Amino acid sequence: RVANELYLKRLIVGGFEGVYEFAKDFRNEGMDRTHNPEFTVMEIYVAYKDYFWMMNFTEEMVEKVALALHGTTKLKVGDKDIDFKRPFQRVTMTDAIKEHTGFDISGKTEDELRLICKDLNIEIDNTMGKGKLIDEIFGEKCERHYIQPTFITDYPIEMSPLCKRHRSNPELTERFELMVNGKELCNAYSELNDPIDQLERFQ
Repeated sequence: RVANELYLKRLIVGGFEGVYEFAKDFRNEGMDRTHNPEFTVMEIYVAYKDYFWMMNFTEEMVEKVALALHGTTKLKVGDKDIDFKRPFQRVTMTDAIKEHTGFDISGKTEDELRLICKDLNIEIDNTMGKGKLIDEIFGEKCERHYIQPTFITDYPIEMSPLCKRHRSNPELTERFELMVNGKELCNAYSELNDPIDQLERFQ
């Protein structure tokens, strides 16, 4: 299966307030030194919670795993020293891009984002919409800088069609990814539960 998401969500709808599963998933995608088509994943779903709760849960879990396995939160990964002691840093997607590129992507149109990509020498094509363009900017120019555990939060709505709109900015979503050593460790969000909003995003 591609993901265990739908099976776990059925349990939530059926009355379980919290469920998780370790599973083997397979995705028919490209392979490189950081991606394998078959992989082990843990997914967790909790009713009546939001992405703030999940960030707190995630950093507590990761810290406890480091302590249980190594007796310390400080680990050497290659030539880098990484400390999993909470709280982890939290940076919005917009602020991350602004810090590492100098460009503010807030409110930018697709054409404006294409010009930004051109200025940054990022290779793009005509099939890419706003969400993919922003994803390319972050992946090419920002991701590698986050060595210490950092939550990248508040993704633009074009990048996150299944996520709930941000409570204070409808152009953003309540989503985060945890970055460690320049790579994504996890992805989570407040679940979109408005069927009309969901339908409009797919149309």
